[in-house]
Amino acid sequence: MRMGALKSLKEDYDIIDANFLHFCASHGIFSVEDVLVHDVYLLVASAEKLANFDRLKQGINQLLSIIETCHQPWMNGLEILEDRKQNKHHLSTGCERFDVLLHGGLHEGHVTELVGPSSSGKTQVCFQVASNVAMKLGSVVFLDSGNSFSPTRIMQMVTRISGSAGNKVDGFLQPAMRNIEHHAVFDIYALLKILHQLKLNLKSQTRYRLRLIIVDSISSLIAPVLGGSNAQGHALMVSVGYLLKELADRHNIAVVVTNHMVSGEGGIPKPALGESWKNIPHVRLQVSQDHASNTYGVYILKHPYMASGGSVTFMIP
Repeated sequence: MRMGALKSLKEDYDIIDANFLHFCASHGIFSVEDVLVHDVYLLVASAEKLANFDRLKQGINQLLSIIETCHQPWMNGLEILEDRKQNKHHLSTGCERFDVLLHGGLHEGHVTELVGPSSSGKTQVCFQVASNVAMKLGSVVFLDSGNSFSPTRIMQMVTRISGSAGNKVDGFLQPAMRNIEHHAVFDIYALLKILHQLKLNLKSQTRYRLRLIIVDSISSLIAPVLGGSNAQGHALMVSVGYLLKELADRHNIAVVVTNHMVSGEGGIPKPALGESWKNIPHVRLQVSQDHASNTYGVYILKHPYMASGGSVTFMIP
């Protein structure tokens, strides 16, 4: 579904009537996009003060249901085949063994998810990829939900990748740092606003060559709005997934998100965010780290073009 005006839904849904549209307009909501970037809990609280609260709440839930239904993130076999035929390339991660495992690196047009428990090295892998892309290939947007972004660590990695020392490294460091656009993002509404702004920028700025989007971590932004009987959290999650896949596909961008692990059946760890989110990433990789030897491991959990189970170890100095 396109991010159209709410009034366009009036003919198909009785609950979305003139009164409901007037209520939404009073809160600056005129489109589906406006609904997504508002705190729906506050919207419901505002509706509770009005005499027609029950009907307004039904209208809000109807909108969330429409969003969830229309923003399905799954790809069927034909879509995957067409995606494979498109002229898309790979972005090197900067780690040769990692690139070999992925048959060239991160696939442009794909959402790649790095999953693993705390301190498994997900953020370090993000730094490595961001440093390599920013230094050699183009712009990176790094969305940081946990104050984990480290310019010092990026500097160390760029210095190592460049193989330079002393004053010579400045010729690589300054352009690379300028190529990384960092945003601190602490809730899902801020994430949606930034993604929508990126979408507008990419449409209007033909010279803006964004190559990589990193969200570290996606689960810390989505998990707080999930749970309970309210459909809002699930609709927001699906909408985030839809936007990431749309940005990746339409603009040949590689998207990397990180996700933590939770306890599954029998206490076996599994990626967080449930079955619906599981279908959003094209590629799902499990990351581990051996702190004693400073080696990292990557295991393929899901990939559209290769069998699961492949793995490799590598170092990030």
